[in-house]
Amino acid sequence: MRTEKKAAVKNRVAWLIVVLAMIVLEIYWLYGLLAKLNAAFTWVQTGVRIAALVVSFVIFGENRNAAIKMPWIILILLAPEFGLLMYALAGRVNVTKRMRKRYAAIDKLLHPMLVQDAAVADRLRKEDRALANICHYVRHYGPYPVYDNTSVRFFDMAAPALDALKEDLRKAEHFIFMEYFAIEDAEAFEGIHRILRDKVKEGVEVRLFYDDIGSIGFINRSFIKRMAADGIQCRDFNPVIPFLNTFMNNRDHRKFTVIDGLVAYCGGFNLANEYFNLTHPYGYWKDTGVRLEGSAARSFTLMFFEMWNAVKNSDTPDEIDAKYLRPWTQVEDAEGYVQPYADSPLDFEHVGEDVYLNLIKNAKRYFYISTPYLIITDEMNRELGLAAKRGVDVRIITPGVPDKRFVYAVTRSYYPQLVQNGVRIFEYQPGFIHAKQCVCDGEAATVGTINLDYRSLYLHFECGVQLVKVPAIADITADFAHTFTLCHEVTETYRYSEISLPRQLVQSVLRLFAPIL
Repeated sequence: MRTEKKAAVKNRVAWLIVVLAMIVLEIYWLYGLLAKLNAAFTWVQTGVRIAALVVSFVIFGENRNAAIKMPWIILILLAPEFGLLMYALAGRVNVTKRMRKRYAAIDKLLHPMLVQDAAVADRLRKEDRALANICHYVRHYGPYPVYDNTSVRFFDMAAPALDALKEDLRKAEHFIFMEYFAIEDAEAFEGIHRILRDKVKEGVEVRLFYDDIGSIGFINRSFIKRMAADGIQCRDFNPVIPFLNTFMNNRDHRKFTVIDGLVAYCGGFNLANEYFNLTHPYGYWKDTGVRLEGSAARSFTLMFFEMWNAVKNSDTPDEIDAKYLRPWTQVEDAEGYVQPYADSPLDFEHVGEDVYLNLIKNAKRYFYISTPYLIITDEMNRELGLAAKRGVDVRIITPGVPDKRFVYAVTRSYYPQLVQNGVRIFEYQPGFIHAKQCVCDGEAATVGTINLDYRSLYLHFECGVQLVKVPAIADITADFAHTFTLCHEVTETYRYSEISLPRQLVQSVLRLFAPIL
């Protein structure tokens, strides 16, 4: 139940509805044309059937997760015309070939600037070979280095993180880069906006980047012009257009700020009122984040340039290297290892999911994770269950109050198999838990933007921070311990619950097609 109304803002929801309607009409027209040809010419009908069979075999042989391949195969075989059309628009692995080339060209310039300090990697390898191997994976397939010389502060709620963020913004001397999935031009952002205006007047370079879909319910296109009037460079990612666009399904779900290349914030919270409990659309909102100070902030600087220049080229490698990658100073309270990382849907490496899988495999005593959505692959399901069967205390926290009832129904459909394999499930009773974090044995943890669902793991641009032997991990563990006390454990309910056949059928259909929605 809503206990407060959001501040009145001009948004583009009406435009989104128009766009969706136009896209549906375009798909309907294409499908109708194909259906007419199919009915008029026998050879077309035969060709469609052959094409459906061939494409199904091609999909089966692709190096992709089986849970993603299966719904496409079933859809194409059951409804060949519609299935082939939708697969051509959204299912092919090379459907975003143009964008892949664009990002590859940008990364070719940026990735050489992500240099691994060999001494840091060697020292971690000597301290803990298993955790070093996980960092080795991220370094070589991310490719993001692991750093020392970085202090970490953990925030168990978004409100104190916002206060600390504003304090650091006021101290900025050179540049401020902010990249968020959603920005709401209301009370929470207004405090930031005032600081950004003041910093521009002081000569600080300010850039602001947001996802058009993520912010479409909060702001309209005039937002960019209003920011520009204040001297703030502002761009939106992948704007909504009323035409079939295969890249439209890939969103920028990242949420971070980097200041002077020395301080960075990353977590689950966007710059909107509900994340800071200024409004309560889904009960009490819980989100978390981390503040990094030191060497690791450099990775976030380069993450920002990747997305900023993918929209519109404006920075050359020489400019980036000379102006923004400043020498580090020694951070006195730095301890342990910090590895920021990003994940892209345009390559074939699912870094976000693989980091989770590697930590689960490495767990010896406990593995705790919180996620607003639980729509997982068979591999993830199996690894969580195997860890529990090995005697690892595996716990998952999900919301007690859903923000999307359809997704909530799919989330709960995964409970029975997980609990039967020994995984414990907790639902956060005060409201909606949006935190995306995990902790493994008190030695490693992640905090970031990556949900346990197909959109985060396979379709969105994401980011996170992997922590190894960092003191802040104890704070994350303590946060889990406190949050469990605010949850209702539903493990036994789902262990022995009997689900009716119709409900099983509905859940099976929802889970089958969840990967392509």
